[in-house]
Amino acid sequence: MVLCPVCAAYAAGQVVVRVQGDYPALQENATNFVGTVEDRSTASLRRYASHAEDQVREALRALGYYSPSIRWRIEEDEAPTLVLEVEPGEPVKIAEREVRVEGPASDDPEFSLGNLSSIAPGQIVNHGAYSAVRSRIQNRARTLGYFQGEFVEHALRVDPDAKTAEVRLVYRSGPRYAFGEVTFESDGTFEEQLLEGFVEILPGEPYSADKVAELDRNLSNSGYFSSVIIDAPPDQAQDLRVPVKVRLRTRDPRSVAAGVGFSTDVGPRFRGSWTEHWINAMGHSWGAETELSQPRQNLTAYYELPLDPPMTDAIRFTTGYQREDIEDIESERLTFGQQWRHQMDNEWLRVLGIRWEGERYTIGDEENNSQLLLPSIGFSKLVADSPLDPSRGYRLQMDVTGAHRSLLSDADIAHVLGVARGLITVGDGHRFLGRLQVGAVATNDFDDVPPSLRFFAGGDQSVRGYGYETLAPEDEDGNTVGGQYMLVGSVEYQYPLTNTWRLAAFYDRGNAINDLNDPLATGVGMGIRWVSPVGPLRLDIAKGLDEELGGGWRIHFSMGPEL
Repeated sequence: MVLCPVCAAYAAGQVVVRVQGDYPALQENATNFVGTVEDRSTASLRRYASHAEDQVREALRALGYYSPSIRWRIEEDEAPTLVLEVEPGEPVKIAEREVRVEGPASDDPEFSLGNLSSIAPGQIVNHGAYSAVRSRIQNRARTLGYFQGEFVEHALRVDPDAKTAEVRLVYRSGPRYAFGEVTFESDGTFEEQLLEGFVEILPGEPYSADKVAELDRNLSNSGYFSSVIIDAPPDQAQDLRVPVKVRLRTRDPRSVAAGVGFSTDVGPRFRGSWTEHWINAMGHSWGAETELSQPRQNLTAYYELPLDPPMTDAIRFTTGYQREDIEDIESERLTFGQQWRHQMDNEWLRVLGIRWEGERYTIGDEENNSQLLLPSIGFSKLVADSPLDPSRGYRLQMDVTGAHRSLLSDADIAHVLGVARGLITVGDGHRFLGRLQVGAVATNDFDDVPPSLRFFAGGDQSVRGYGYETLAPEDEDGNTVGGQYMLVGSVEYQYPLTNTWRLAAFYDRGNAINDLNDPLATGVGMGIRWVSPVGPLRLDIAKGLDEELGGGWRIHFSMGPEL
């Protein structure tokens, strides 16, 4: 069989459409218009031919080809086949275009016509592109509350003989509506003041459907409700003010969850949680969570009070117990603390905290105890175009923690940790990821710093090709004791196989050190990524290039967000 590179044939049952030349869009549209024809005799196909020809002409007109030449014939094979040979001819191109908005929307900076290149002069006429621009203007008007708007002119005039077309779209907006009062219909579980805290709509401000959607997200993400229905009917507006009616159904107050997982850092692990999503009319909540694995066991609990606005600001009281046995260090840690979470106007999340930590630990054969009162401040920001599988975005985080001997502490410590992650996608799904982790401890006696505040590197989320937390300074007995500084960087490239499977290649470099001139470890490797319904899963084969630092071949498996 010989395939002509400029002539594709698509069969739809007993009908074959062949568009001469390299016109894949015309070919696809004509095939779709004709549809599937089966169980026809030769005589029936002859009668059907004129109808099929009309469908092909209609398909080509939609894409700007008004004067095609179409020939048909019947081919007798195992079953009779109607073959339509199509020469598209010269296309009709747009010669003139007028697109404008009249009325108050013409001076509204929020009202954008968007990209009009698809209907620009010189472009081949595309009825779908014309309809898309018209719909976009209408949708933008409704989104911004121009509910009386209408097209006073909407025309696509085609002169098939001259091979030219004229586009005219004139939209008269009418006045922009505003928001009226926001009212709630609920079962009375929560105080009205708490519900009003989720509302960022001011009566009298210009209407925006995005503001309504934001209110829906705020309430749905609160964890308080099983159902959120918001109605903002323009036909009930008074004096051009649209009332916003919110109907809420309170969720069950309690949920319990359990699950198992695995990573090469800690091996198999069990997680369980108990959450009381609300315990009173003020929206207070509490919960407990446990994680059990061979090297680490912990139990934490919290009590949270929402502030204003409740979707971003809260005070949380925490307590927890953790036991770890990793490499040459065993530790038990008890914590009590409080955090104040506040989202600032620049979209940064600020967390102010203070916690007491009591830690009993063993390094090699040496036992020690530590008690610290640790005030802290942290800033973080996440920007991503998707929460589950972003194609671009970044995360920035900085945490500073300190302790002083005069304030119920056994050591003077200043602990700083910064993390930056970035992701960009170029071309047809080629993804590039970068990661940088930098940490430092300032103290007048590093021996007084407990393991939980020292730095360790190596493992799935650090330098691959090395064991979990094995990259760190050692004492004179060869015990891994943790470092005063940490520097870890990583770059990764992902090649798309399908929408959910990707190949990856990476380069990691870093270490936990006591001197900034100490050597860094290098790991390289390849892996595969699967974007599962619950988040990305990663399987890597890595080679640690520095054998003197414990490098070698390792398999790493982990899951979780890439930012």
